[in-house]
Formats: sequence, structure tokens, C-alpha cells
Amino acid sequence: MAHRIAVIGGDGIGPEVTSEALRVVRAAGVDVETREFDLDGARYPRDGEILSDATLDELRAFDAILLGAVGDPRVPPGVIERGLLLKMRFELDLYVNQRPFAGTAPGHAEPHDFVVIRENTEGPYVGEGGVLRRGTPHEVATQGSVNTRHGVERCIRHAFELAESRPARHVTLVHKTNVLTFAGDLWERTFNEVAADHPGISTAYNHVDAACIYFVQDPHRYDVVVTDNLFGDILTDLGGAVSGGIGLASSANLNPARTGPSMFEPVHGSAPDIAGTNRANPTAAVLSAALMLDFLGESAAADRIRAACADLPTGSTTEVGAMIADRVRD
Repeated sequence: MAHRIAVIGGDGIGPEVTSEALRVVRAAGVDVETREFDLDGARYPRDGEILSDATLDELRAFDAILLGAVGDPRVPPGVIERGLLLKMRFELDLYVNQRPFAGTAPGHAEPHDFVVIRENTEGPYVGEGGVLRRGTPHEVATQGSVNTRHGVERCIRHAFELAESRPARHVTLVHKTNVLTFAGDLWERTFNEVAADHPGISTAYNHVDAACIYFVQDPHRYDVVVTDNLFGDILTDLGGAVSGGIGLASSANLNPARTGPSMFEPVHGSAPDIAGTNRANPTAAVLSAALMLDFLGESAAADRIRAACADLPTGSTTEVGAMIADRVRD
């Protein structure tokens, strides 16, 4: 039975790299039924919104969502992020952002292989806060961070379950418990309680500033890293930078409870300056599609795709996509 995939090409190079990702998925022999959704920056000036509630209801019927890239210079900053990405995260309950990092960091001889699990629906991103006396010398702005036991625990449990399937069987909590004492205490207590349910998994704790240093100087210490929304946002970009570049980084926005579709996307931006020139490298989109196949139970095909991307091909967008597809077929 075909997997039903909602395809959101998005802005800039998004449609180009997504097309190549789907070419590789089909070359791997996976039966997919796709439907394109016109959800991009051009929609906002026309409709006053990007993702309507009606379209969101349509997306719920799919097995997964494959997204290319978002970002349109004609649209004010934050509009697409809040109107599309954050709306999907919250409404589809995509509470885990999972990003794998494999590569050889600058200054190191041996490759690393670790995964960051980022809580994806809480923290400062929920929009709690406000402004008083805006535009005056006495302006006050507050930005709250919302952390619930339910949200924290399900994210941490996902990290431990993932570690159970990996050879190193290790989980590191990253936070700032010495300063963010309320949220940090909730994260640390919950982490320790969940760890007790997994006696075969070793654990560690790093303050986020220390973790930033270790990501660069000693990435091999990590296996599975779990952290909150804001710290995860920062650390995953750093993880991409030490693993071949953020332009090659893949990501999964997961609903592990499977009450709706999960969404998969490359980390890179829309690169409008090279859109339509056939110069964008589609590897991150291809690897994101491999994460999608893992989640859909097509792990053998996903492994073949990752193996085909190990020795990075070069060339135009379509040339790289064709080369990866040929390797997968072979």
C-alpha cells in the first residue's frame, strides 16, 4: 500500500530539492502517493495567511509531510515561521525535533555520530509574554518559557527509547539548571526519573554553554542529546556546522504518538539568490526523506539512501539527485 505524502515545496530552492528527494525515494523502490500543497511566501500577500485551518485539516489525512524550504524576502520576518512551521508543530503535535549528525568535525581525525532530540512545542516558542510602554524610554518586554511535565517527559522518553536502539546507549541532558532554576529543575528531575526506567542507558548532564564547547572540541562524547526548544534550536545549528555544514543537515519533526502526520525537512534556508539556477545541493532534502522512510517503517530503503549519500556527489541539483538515485538502484 502506498504511503501518502503531502509535499510542501515552499520557497526558493525548496521545490527543486524536494523534487530530487522524491526521485530518490522512488528509486529506492518505495511506493508513495504524493500531493503538492501550494504553501509558500507568495501566498501571504495574496491570501493574508499561509496555512489555513481547512488546509491543515487536509494535511492531517496524510502519512507524512515533506517540506523543502521556507523564506521569502517579500514577507516580513517571522510571518512564515509562525504561520506555517510553528502552526504545524503546535496543531499536529510535532513535539520532537530529531536531528542526526554524522561527520568529521574540523580539527578531528575520527568521525562522530550523534543525535539531538529537541523539545519542539514548548519553551519560549509558545509566545507567552508581552510589551508595556512600547516605543518609550520605559519600555518593558517579557518573553516567558512554558515547560510542562507532560511535554518534558514525553520528549525525554523519546530520547531514551532512541538510545536503546543505538550501540553507545548513552543520553546527555543539556540545560542551564544553575540559572534557569525552575525550568531546569523540572527537566533534571524528569530526566533522572525516566533514566531510572532505563538502567542499561548511561547518562550525563552538560550546561548548554559547556555543550557548545564540546560540540566543537569533543563531539565524540555524545550519542543522544536531549534538550529544550531554545537550546535545541541553537545546538542543532552548531551540530550541522561541525558535521559538514548546515546545508547538508536533515531533520524530522515527529509526532511519535502518530495522532497525525510527522514532518520532514532540510535545515537549510530557501536561498532565493540561487532559486531556479539548478545549483542547490539536494542532499539535505534527500537525507530528510530518508528520516521520513525510517518513520514510515521503510528502514531498509532509508539505509540504502544514507549509504548512497555517504560519499557526497557534486554537480547541479538534478545531477546530484540523479547520481544518488542511481546509487540507490545499484
